[in-house]
Amino acid sequence: MAIEILQQPELNIFSQSPIVCSVSESNAETYTSSSMQFVAEFKYWQGNQTSGSDFPVNYTLQKFPNPSGSAIFDFSRIATSLFTTPRAAESSSVYWGDVNFYVQYKTSPSSSFFTGSHQGISEFAMFDGYQIFQQGLQISGSSPGEIISSSAFWPIMTDGPTSQSYFEENYGRMSVWRGTQESTLKRPSALIYSSSFAGEDNNYILNFTQSVVSGEMVATFPISPLEPDWPMDSNPNNIGNFEIFAVDGSPNYDGTNKISSILHFDLECTKKYPNVRIKWKNRFGQWDYFNFNLVSRETFNTERSRYQPQIGTWADRTLTYNDYDSAIQNYITDSTLKLSVNTDYVNEDYNEIFKQLIVSDEIYWVYEEGSELNNTEKLKPLAIDSSTFNLKTGVVDKLIQYQFTFTQGQGYKLIF
Repeated sequence: MAIEILQQPELNIFSQSPIVCSVSESNAETYTSSSMQFVAEFKYWQGNQTSGSDFPVNYTLQKFPNPSGSAIFDFSRIATSLFTTPRAAESSSVYWGDVNFYVQYKTSPSSSFFTGSHQGISEFAMFDGYQIFQQGLQISGSSPGEIISSSAFWPIMTDGPTSQSYFEENYGRMSVWRGTQESTLKRPSALIYSSSFAGEDNNYILNFTQSVVSGEMVATFPISPLEPDWPMDSNPNNIGNFEIFAVDGSPNYDGTNKISSILHFDLECTKKYPNVRIKWKNRFGQWDYFNFNLVSRETFNTERSRYQPQIGTWADRTLTYNDYDSAIQNYITDSTLKLSVNTDYVNEDYNEIFKQLIVSDEIYWVYEEGSELNNTEKLKPLAIDSSTFNLKTGVVDKLIQYQFTFTQGQGYKLIF
């Protein structure tokens, strides 16, 4: 018997998009049996890539052959169910996965199942995120790899845009993939920081090495001079504008080894209106940020449930009532807090990350600045209310501004 692997996942893959394995069987005695089934034994674990043998099988899936004589398995539903911890609580949530295949069939209706030889695939690393529809399947052998080719900023886990801004009081951290990957392209050796005041030749380096340990495969890095591990001058006024990009090979920029697009941050002056800083989980399962520095409004909505009690001393010998008795009683009173924000004029390059904001399942209002590295950041959870997003362009709309409305995930009263 010979089971053949037709498709298998890339080495590092998004959990929410299809995680496809397709298999076929070439033995005639096997595939002509009406009882023949393909069996997939799926396991997952955290830790070292090579530790899979220490863990049991978590799921066993069975499929009859399709009209082409093969079976196509998609493990994305299982993978997605693993990522239940919020990104705010865990920055490097990665699982290793492995699948073992074989066939089973009966030689007669009353016989027991016979099983064929087992065929496994290479381990793959799953992290919380999703492909975009126009991008290809996460299939091993694609060059340079669907995740790598899907973003100009990879291994930095964002879709940009290239030009961003920050205020003096802002903190912030983004993430970089430092785990193993199938392609040799875009394997980072360092991040390079360059300040407009310090000069383009004055580069600062955060070194890191590639890891096959799930808890070390995603690393965060600072995008603000106020962060504790910021590698340059900690005074934003001495930094001004700055840039960050990834390099491979030598952990120094030599003019030829840049592997990601540049993230450029402009220092903004204080605006007329209070700034509302929002951060959200992007399609790579990591943070993107935006400062909404025009008019913002909070709305306090109250919700009440009432009933009509029976007033009076009906259990006594005679009927009386008190002047404070009420025929209307509130038994549940709670509130909903809304937040409406507006952008300043922005470039149409922001359209992509605003799409990811609209569909994000984890959004926060940074109401008190601080670093998540030392747990000084204070957050309020948000759920986005805006369901329509009209994409604007410079050609059609000239000046581009957006408004978003959120419901705060915590009401006024602490009740469960």
